[in-house]
Order: sequence, then C-alpha cells, then structure tokens
Amino acid sequence: MDNIKMAKSYLRQAEERLKHAKEALSDNYAYVIRQSQEAVELALKASLRIVGIEPPKFHDVGPILRRNANSFPEWFRREIDKMASISRMLRREREPSMYGDEELALPPDELYTFEDAKTALDGCVFVLNNCKKLLDEVESATGED
Repeated sequence: MDNIKMAKSYLRQAEERLKHAKEALSDNYAYVIRQSQEAVELALKASLRIVGIEPPKFHDVGPILRRNANSFPEWFRREIDKMASISRMLRREREPSMYGDEELALPPDELYTFEDAKTALDGCVFVLNNCKKLLDEVESATGED
C-alpha cells in the first residue's frame, strides 16, 4: 500500500470535513465539532502514514504521535503536544456531538456554544495546516507530486 497516496486521500477527506464544519459554524455547533474531530483524526493519521507508520484503528492518535516524535521533522515535533491535545479534546466530544448526553437528557444541539465550535474549528485548521505542510515537504524532498 502506498502510504503517500493514502495520506493524500486522508487529507482530501479531512479538507472536505473542514469545509462542512466551516459552513455549519453559523448555526450547527455540534456538527462543527463532529466534523472537526473527524478531520483532525484523518489529518493526524495521514501524518503517520507520511512517515511510514501504520495508524491505529482508534480515534485519538496523539499518543502514537508522541511515541514516534523522532520520525518527524523538528518543526512538526514542536507542534505534536498541541496537536495531540487538540485530538484528545475532540475525541472526547466525538459521541456527544453526534448523540448528545443521555445522562443529562440533552441533545447535541443543546451541548455546545459558538465558542466550543470555534475552538474545535481553530484546532482543526491548525492540525490540518501542519499535516499538509508535512506532506508538501516530503513530496518536495522525494520529487513526488
């Protein structure tokens, strides 16, 4: 399996989710959070593939990034803790953003505010930009495109 080809596909999928998250920011905060989580997961899994690491089959790959930090360029390593934190925060919101909080009997629409959605979206943009930069750098170094 071609890791770069898979990484590109993951990043395209992440971009699509980011697009939908941005569109929903005005009125569907739970959806923004869910789409941001999926985009971050895909982008970080792409970054693992870019450096030849098979991503795990779970949603928060932050610990895997940390464990394999030396596989990444220095500039990316400096951002791993922040990206892992974003991934962890969004992972915790994955199910509530879709199904609500059954203990509190609150649907997803009543759980989140604009600020929650904006924080998720900003984190998503940060992660995605770093992962796209990593791909660009690797492709430039290898002459692939």
